Amino acid sequence: MDLRPDEISSLIKEQIKHFADQIESKDVGTVMTVGDGVTLIHGLDNAMLGELLLFPGDVYGMVMNLEEDAVGAVLLGDEGSIKEGDEVKRTGRIIEVPVGDGLLGRVVNPLGQPIDGQGEIVYQHTRPIEKIAPGVMTRKSVDQPLQTGITCIDAIIPIGRGQRELIIGDRQTGKTAIAIDTILNQKGQNIYCIYVAIGQKNSTVAQIVEKLRQGGAMEYTTVVSAGASELAPVQYIAPYAGCAMAEEWLEEGKDVLIVYDDLSKHAVAYRTVSLLLKRPPGREAYPGDVFYLHSRLLERACRLDDEHGGGSITALPIIETQAGDISAYIPTNVISITDGQIFLQQDLFNSGIRPAIDTGLSVSRVGSSAQIKAMKQVSSSLKLELAQYSEMQAFAQFGSDLDAATKATLEHGQRVREVLKQAQYSPRSVDQQVITLFALKYGYTKQIPVAKINQFMDELYQNIQNQHPEMITDIQQQKSISDELSLKMKDVMNAFVENFLKVNKEG
Repeated sequence: MDLRPDEISSLIKEQIKHFADQIESKDVGTVMTVGDGVTLIHGLDNAMLGELLLFPGDVYGMVMNLEEDAVGAVLLGDEGSIKEGDEVKRTGRIIEVPVGDGLLGRVVNPLGQPIDGQGEIVYQHTRPIEKIAPGVMTRKSVDQPLQTGITCIDAIIPIGRGQRELIIGDRQTGKTAIAIDTILNQKGQNIYCIYVAIGQKNSTVAQIVEKLRQGGAMEYTTVVSAGASELAPVQYIAPYAGCAMAEEWLEEGKDVLIVYDDLSKHAVAYRTVSLLLKRPPGREAYPGDVFYLHSRLLERACRLDDEHGGGSITALPIIETQAGDISAYIPTNVISITDGQIFLQQDLFNSGIRPAIDTGLSVSRVGSSAQIKAMKQVSSSLKLELAQYSEMQAFAQFGSDLDAATKATLEHGQRVREVLKQAQYSPRSVDQQVITLFALKYGYTKQIPVAKINQFMDELYQNIQNQHPEMITDIQQQKSISDELSLKMKDVMNAFVENFLKVNKEG
């Protein structure tokens, strides 16, 4: 069969023409629809899930749906400059954020861009925001304490480095306060902190940053903020971006604390994105993969073994409940993913018990593994004493004639409650907590009026600090209370109680 040269030429031209079309459709697309932070794009045959796309006006987007004849993407910037028919280009990069020490002391958005007006961020490299969590064989059990500075938590619901401890409760019960106090308490502990604000008011985030700055905590803290005014997709990527920043330090063998405030708003943002992308809704109109959404985030918190650097990420996710209902969809999800929860009660908060922690419903699945020996020695019976006090309190309301044992339990319970009360932004050191709980355990508060318990405890610690600093040094270095130290402390406390009662009687 003979082929004429002009036929060969026309065939080659035809092939070249279609080849150009194929390249075009694989790397460049056209906006079909845009609205509510979501866009549908024709073309982009080679697009990857999670890839960054470039829209007109230097607006970035992220691929979230790969459909047969279109690509669904979410916008990470102002959609005002984008209209139907606009050209969209692939970047070839999965969505990533800057990482490293250059982020310390800065407030950034979920793309790692500065929003604190302090100039550009200096960074060496970036990391993808999504990463598979470290495997079981690279991990180590949690046995080092992460001190929150809050006596109630460190004594009864201890948190370890590499743990995931949920902070859960109704709005305005002090959830964020616990997280901020914990960050403030990491000063000098060689721990990096990341605070991720999801769906918070910008004014609230500004107040938190100011409080951290005043406490000297911004030196070791990065704030990632996706405000309530941001698009749902931006709020959705915020915790993953924060976690990627934490993983950089983790792999350098450092310890990191990350707070997600809060994951209820994160689930709402994801639901918004999913429904706009026309993904099928699941139970209670949340997409069925909302459990996977949080589990793949929180599984990235871990403690690595020494072969892999020995670093850790401790996660404190926050969940807001409605009328104390911890059996709702999102709370039960996150409770089942984490290693325990700190449950805050509205009733306790309203009755003046701050922090308003319900020690009956709160639990740490790491437990005393995350405590130094000295803390175990003085705090082992606290949870039981509080439970007995709560039970007796309910019982005592109905009977006026109480026996001596019941009265003693009630009076001791009142003092335990009083000792565990703590003002916001005033974290206590471990040695102060140990001394305070030692005095409580061995009955040095029996003669002190309940109203003066806090004054007594503060003055007792100041007295030991000034007159017997070697006791504090012993606790810090030995991390336990020896028989010899115990006898010394009892002698000092006996003398102090006598003097305190005398001074206050005269006063």
